[in-house]
Amino acid sequence: MKKYTLGLLLICSFISSQLVAQNVNLSINKAETERIEKFLSSDELEGRKTYSKGIDKAADFIANEFKQAGLSTFNNSGTYLQKFSRLNAKFVSVKGVFDEATLEAKDIIVISAQPNISISENSGYEVVKINKEDNLVQAARKFITANKNYLILVDESFATTFPRLIQLKGGITAQQKTVVFILTNNRNPTKFNIEAEHKIEELFLSNVMAVIPGKSLPNEYVIFSGHYDHLGINSAKAIGTDSIFNGANDDAAGTTAMIMLSKYFKKLNNNERTLIFVAFTAEEMGGFGAQYFSKQFDPISVKAMFNLEMIGTESKWGRNSAYITGYEKSSMGEILQKNLAGSTFKFYPDPYTDQNLFYRSDNATLARLGVPAHTISTSKMDSEPNYHKASDEFATLDMDNMTEIIKAIALSSKTIVSGKDTPTRVDTSKLR
Repeated sequence: MKKYTLGLLLICSFISSQLVAQNVNLSINKAETERIEKFLSSDELEGRKTYSKGIDKAADFIANEFKQAGLSTFNNSGTYLQKFSRLNAKFVSVKGVFDEATLEAKDIIVISAQPNISISENSGYEVVKINKEDNLVQAARKFITANKNYLILVDESFATTFPRLIQLKGGITAQQKTVVFILTNNRNPTKFNIEAEHKIEELFLSNVMAVIPGKSLPNEYVIFSGHYDHLGINSAKAIGTDSIFNGANDDAAGTTAMIMLSKYFKKLNNNERTLIFVAFTAEEMGGFGAQYFSKQFDPISVKAMFNLEMIGTESKWGRNSAYITGYEKSSMGEILQKNLAGSTFKFYPDPYTDQNLFYRSDNATLARLGVPAHTISTSKMDSEPNYHKASDEFATLDMDNMTEIIKAIALSSKTIVSGKDTPTRVDTSKLR
């Protein structure tokens, strides 16, 4: 009798797995994947630059896809658009003196929500340093989010990359403390005076977000995401007459995958945990969409995050493969690979660890809070020919392979979606 029961269970398990495989093949198909990808990477959207009419069209399209699939809105808000605003500080003037030596304006960058700034050694600002061995942008973001007033002395070795910090002006909130970056060889000024004037304007953005409520674990969340913004139009870097940066791979591909997964899981309709699908805005400007989104959740309630970024080309291992950033930081990769046992698809650890990809995409905000939040990608970051170029167009993508990657993500996530498996948390003490 025991042998009969065991045999029956094995047969049922096999039939169930076959039905799931059939379902994924029916729900995730090349034709539908191409339809969504073609629109999101079309010239009509003019490169989906944040704050543009093109990105608004993209948001409306994604929201309609969610609506047609029958997904719910977050907190029953009645809208798929998660709206928020940021402050943008436009430079007017700046001047400074260190120990009676006049600073050049190009060596001063002020991040502040205040239109007029005047500080000295008596203003109570904490003086800190970014040294040549540090990662400039990562260190800068850490100080900006620390909610303190800083005067930051940046080592002169960053002279070439120092101007990149200007982009951080576009993501401030009304609560932003003042952070002043000075590119200098004077590492211990005793007296200083910095004066700056900015024009502050409020800008409005939207993530696009939908939900499939969980059946038995509604307060446990699994997130699938991709960013739908890109670089817009840049005539200075045009290829011939083409100045539209379509962002077909970066990241219309990830956004397309996220939408396809939302349709798949809605049809399957057996998720025990609540599933959240979100297209982030302003990733290219500093991850502002993901930062706002992440504040809406208790990190402990988020059990996993699948961030999908540039999956439209073959990985360095060829087809039927992808890599997971921060693979070693949780057990999520092991779970995904276990669920693909018997298939030809394989997830690999990130081979480009020198590029800090784990901290460069929209997974990073929740990962820093301990969530097993990882980015899945195939992009060959050491040799991707179309990355951040006008040539990143639909014709450069391998849609057959991309469709199979989406299927693999759907099947590999099944035990996390069902609540059977929970990835280990990211050790925040080891995060940079």
